[in-house]
Amino acid sequence: MTEPLAAADEPPRRQLTWRRRLVYRALQPLALAILRFWWGTCRVVRVQGEQYLYAALAQAPSLLPCYWHQHELFCSRYLLSQQSRGLKLGFLISPSVDGELPAMIARQLGAQVIRGSSTRTGARALRDYYNLLVKEQVSPVITPDGPQGPRFVFKPGALLLAQLSGRPLLPMAYAASRAWLVNWDKFVIPWPFARICIAIGPPVSVPRGVSLADGPDLHALQQQLQQELHRLARQARDGLTGDSQAQRL
Repeated sequence: MTEPLAAADEPPRRQLTWRRRLVYRALQPLALAILRFWWGTCRVVRVQGEQYLYAALAQAPSLLPCYWHQHELFCSRYLLSQQSRGLKLGFLISPSVDGELPAMIARQLGAQVIRGSSTRTGARALRDYYNLLVKEQVSPVITPDGPQGPRFVFKPGALLLAQLSGRPLLPMAYAASRAWLVNWDKFVIPWPFARICIAIGPPVSVPRGVSLADGPDLHALQQQLQQELHRLARQARDGLTGDSQAQRL
């Protein structure tokens, strides 16, 4: 895959030197062990709407899982657990030096990695997403408001990709009984031993005839997906109603 190029007026970025690569390779097993330990201490008590994932995979060899950036941690964990059922997962990770360690971890977990940025390398990332979806039958994850926001705004790139590829969007969310909420988007980091509920909604297709130019069709689809992701977040919270200390995400 071609590495993204920086714009001419962009300040020089840090280089991935052999020393940094050695450090990342040394850190990768530790970081992966911590992540797996964290995942392992939390208990997924309910997955609602799992049939929608299986139905979508039965109709097409790949799809577009989508969730708010704040829900990355356990939605991705659930999707990784479904690779044994034929789901081939992919992640968009920054091409910067800081993205090298997450890329190593994602590959170690069996996922495909797209090195790109929705802001700096949007066209190339879109091309690579399309090739993975259609030619390699990989299901790349979409976080439609991330990683830089604005929070809870469903950007049009995911809709365009769904339309071009003919693959459905699969909306998802999760809730934790106890969690830290960090960063601009209140990224959800469950406490160790938290209870987790995951909610999956019906697949959403974007027909070829729908205009995605800035207009009523685009705005209607954005509102539809935004409302669906919020609905799924509420549904996941409701799945934890037996816990009096459920975190309001």
